[in-house]
Order: sequence, then C-alpha cells, then structure tokens
Amino acid sequence: MASYKKDRAFSDYVHQQLALPLIYKALGWQEVRLRKDYAQYIDMMDGIDYVFRKGNEIMSVQERFREAQYKDYSDFTIRYRRDDNKFKERQESEYYKMKAHYFTYGIIDCAKSKVNTAKGFIKYAIIDLKKVYDKIDSKAIFISDNKKHKCEIVNNKRIECPVKYNVDGSSSFFPIDISFLMKLWGNEMIVAQKGFCD
Repeated sequence: MASYKKDRAFSDYVHQQLALPLIYKALGWQEVRLRKDYAQYIDMMDGIDYVFRKGNEIMSVQERFREAQYKDYSDFTIRYRRDDNKFKERQESEYYKMKAHYFTYGIIDCAKSKVNTAKGFIKYAIIDLKKVYDKIDSKAIFISDNKKHKCEIVNNKRIECPVKYNVDGSSSFFPIDISFLMKLWGNEMIVAQKGFCD
C-alpha cells in the first residue's frame, strides 16, 4: 500500500505542478473540479483520472507519468488483465473498462525521488484513445501474446503490441509506441506532443 501512496503522490504532484501549467494551459483546457466520491468512482470504473472543459467541449483524461530514467522509451502502456485475481470481475483491467477520451503520458526531467525539483517534461503526448480503440477494433493495432519486448510495425500499416507480464504476476499490460502511431497516422492520433517526433 505504501508504494501505491507514493505513486499517487508522485502523479498528483506532476499533474498539479507540471501538467496543468505546461500542457493543459497551452491547449486552453480547464480542469473541472469533481466531487471526491464521484472522482474516485470514475477512476475505478471508467479509467478516468481528470475531466477538463474547453468552451462547450468536455474531455476526460487518464494520466501516467514516469521519471527521467525512462526517457529512451517511446511507448505508453495500458493495463490489460489480472488473471490471478480471485475475483472474476476484477480480472479484466483498464483496457476493458477505459472510457477516458485521452491518455496523457509524460516523462519528467528528474528522478521520482526528486520530483519537487522537476522543471518540466523531457517528453509528453496526449493520445486520442477513441482513435486508438478504433484502430484496435479494425485490427490496425493488434495485441499479441508473442513473447516479444517491443511493438513492431507490420507490413508498413499495422502495429503489433506484445502482452507483457509484471514480474510479481499481479497483472499484464501492453505497450503502444507513440512514435509508431505518429509514423502511420500522423497527427490524427496525437492532440499534442513534445519529444516523440522533434
């Protein structure tokens, strides 16, 4: 539980001190304050961390931030399954329940332990999840338990994403390479980015 609290504190700090002023403000997105119980509910049930407004448009977002040691990676991950969970209804993870419109992924410019010294992001991207899920539905992005470590572009038109397993056996996830999304579909999939194709 201590690890979860540390991760939550890290994410909350990056959201407040870096993402709001450096990413969302530039897009004109304003955070909507939600009742705490409702915010917890949509996080657990719908994979939504935050809700934003721009004019009459409402945007829901899931966020994931990482420390500087991950700067050479160009993929974001979606939690897939928890097959060993004794509760059957909890075996399908965020991939199956995610209703967020966008996924904000960012790598900060320092170690997690020194997050209060962070000045910005080495990389960040806001990915349009609806378009990603459309590509998954059409098999232009496909998830494969192929024992590989990275995504691959297949026949210059599809992305194969491997299923990866956490070492503690708690869950699986799959990566989607942001640079591949941009290579195959340009800005169609990405609302804003820095460092993935500069």
